[in-house]
Amino acid sequence: MAEVQLATALERQEWATKLTYEYVRESGLKPYMGTEDTSIIRLDYTLVSQAGDTVNFPLVQRIQGRGVRGSEILKGNEVDLGLANTKVTVNWIRQGVKLPKSTTFRTAIDMWNASKTQLRQWSSELLRDEAILAMASIIVPGTLDTKGLPGTDSQVLYSLSTASQRNTYLANNSDRVVFGNARSNTASGNWATALGNVNTTSGQSSAAHVRLLKTIAKNAGQSIPTASTTGFTTNIRPYKSDMTAGREWFVYFVGSREFSVLSQDPTIVQINTSSRPREAGGVDSNPLFQDGDLMYLGVVIREVPEIDSLLLLTGAGGSSADLAMGFLCGQSAICVGYGQRTQVREDRQEDYEFRPGMAVEELRGIAKTSFGGAQYGMVTSITAVPALV
Repeated sequence: MAEVQLATALERQEWATKLTYEYVRESGLKPYMGTEDTSIIRLDYTLVSQAGDTVNFPLVQRIQGRGVRGSEILKGNEVDLGLANTKVTVNWIRQGVKLPKSTTFRTAIDMWNASKTQLRQWSSELLRDEAILAMASIIVPGTLDTKGLPGTDSQVLYSLSTASQRNTYLANNSDRVVFGNARSNTASGNWATALGNVNTTSGQSSAAHVRLLKTIAKNAGQSIPTASTTGFTTNIRPYKSDMTAGREWFVYFVGSREFSVLSQDPTIVQINTSSRPREAGGVDSNPLFQDGDLMYLGVVIREVPEIDSLLLLTGAGGSSADLAMGFLCGQSAICVGYGQRTQVREDRQEDYEFRPGMAVEELRGIAKTSFGGAQYGMVTSITAVPALV
């Protein structure tokens, strides 16, 4: 009896669709990713359907000034509507595995499905790590145009940046970078000096520190102009808001060591154990017993362990304290541009089909949103963390 056979090409297409969804979900970032400009991590697929290597994420500057009153003349007193953008350059990202028959015949494990699982895991870890590195990147301001508006910024990985680049970045982001528990720690305008002002005595994270970060986020670009040399100011918009109720929400991404400090803060412990809803007697819903996000005054505190492994500044603080980076984020903090969604490739022909392989590929770029040398959607925090014992 003849049976209907599913074409291999269809199987690959179905798995590619699942792969894209699953690797984004497993990265831990999916709740905060979306194509809307209100998302913390903003996605753009424009280049999927057209040629090009650059995705531009635009920003229209907020209108400021007093306007005119009464019989005052508006003509000639209008303000320019400032425009800027973050540029994301896409590049090919590929990974693959070889599955020679000389190996696969020795095991009962389905090596093709195992390869799919591991390639998906690799993709999720790469997306997560690149997003973390983008959050910590140092912004190099673009050149001003003839109208005095900032050109497109460029960004340098923190580990590759120079002392001069870090100092310039600090000057342009004085209202959205916090060292320890006092804004005065940045007074010198020198990045290395500011790091030295943070120690485990006065520079550890706490409920008060989280409150400070949120206050700074809500006032950034207002009381202290950002990128003052360009005159282009931006504010940080909350991730979610309910203006009727007067509520604004931000998300604070931290590594495990800072999360451990915050999870033991008496104020945060009291709020999370006494105020969060849960079923009576239910272990699964009780914050005392379960891992997961902490919440405090409209801030979701999310643990991302890899922030420590990628960004921990070992011995860089006062008295050789270890320093941890954290990122309080609002809308459009990170931009991700796609030129091609994830595709699955299989190579079954090599060496007379004796050495087949499987690969994934995508065309993607990622960058921290910035305009005029100032990061747009986040406050960067650097705090001291206790030594691991």
